[in-house]
Amino acid sequence: MCLLPEAVLFGSDMGWWGRTEWRQLVFAYAGFWSGLLGNWRPNYPLQPLTMFFTYGFIHAGLSHFVLNMMTLFSVAPPLLDRVGPRRFLVLYLASMIGGAIGFALLSTVIAPMVGASGALFGMIGAIVGWEYQDLRAERASLAPVGRAILLLAGLNLLLWWAMNGHLAWETHLGGFIAGWIAARLLDRAPRTRA
Repeated sequence: MCLLPEAVLFGSDMGWWGRTEWRQLVFAYAGFWSGLLGNWRPNYPLQPLTMFFTYGFIHAGLSHFVLNMMTLFSVAPPLLDRVGPRRFLVLYLASMIGGAIGFALLSTVIAPMVGASGALFGMIGAIVGWEYQDLRAERASLAPVGRAILLLAGLNLLLWWAMNGHLAWETHLGGFIAGWIAARLLDRAPRTRA
């Protein structure tokens, strides 16, 4: 679902078809704009609702898309193994919505937020949440969970700095929290390690 929009927009960016303005037009109609939850006038009546989903399927460019898809392919297998494809989809969508809520509540940026990273951080939140759950069940040290959270916070700080502040960390945080919560609700059965 992310590949098709990026393929079409990349082709238009390169001048192979359509118009080079397509990406900006898609951002205007499908990006997440916090102002639409306030007094901004939407481009179409349901935009303030649909943007909670549509933002996650469009990206700022090819490198943004590739980085997010590499992350997806690295974190998805253990989630699919644990909850199966249907619950995985629910987890993905819940994380995406959580990322949008995080951005809406915490960001003051007057620019569109796009990309799958809210959902991706939600999937990472699910993995960390399950690790926390499993360690607590074993009465083991929660230090690995603390290290994972510190690593993610450090990664966000580094990316925020490298991108001159153009990082939707609010989306990452919202997605992470939503993924952690959704994982507890969707888990087939808490497992302990052998």
